[in-house]
Amino acid sequence: QVQLTESGGGLVQAGDSLRLSCAASGRTGSNYAMGWFRQAPGKEREFVAVISWDGVKIYADSVKDRFTISTDNAKVSLWLQMNSLKLEDTAVYYCAVSRTGGSDPGAYSFWGRGTQVTVSV
Repeated sequence: QVQLTESGGGLVQAGDSLRLSCAASGRTGSNYAMGWFRQAPGKEREFVAVISWDGVKIYADSVKDRFTISTDNAKVSLWLQMNSLKLEDTAVYYCAVSRTGGSDPGAYSFWGRGTQVTVSV
């Protein structure tokens, strides 16, 4: 079992920055992929970014060049630096862990409870 706890969400204005954190505990390991997903009201959960077990980073087109995913070597901490935030970035953000990675939420076995990010004008 892996426990994930997100933090750092909040209310910001468009154009601002925010840094999300995710703390992992339990049976963690550096051989996992760790990702960020988000879900806006009335929409399906969507992929944001992932960092593979070997450090490869992949981003959704909608956040590329604005968001940066990072982790420590032990994969017990995961971060998402979000710059130039837009209204459409408003969502609950979740961190998740997978043995395979990728953009499919179904590939992720463990999830946090999420942290709300609200971007206003």
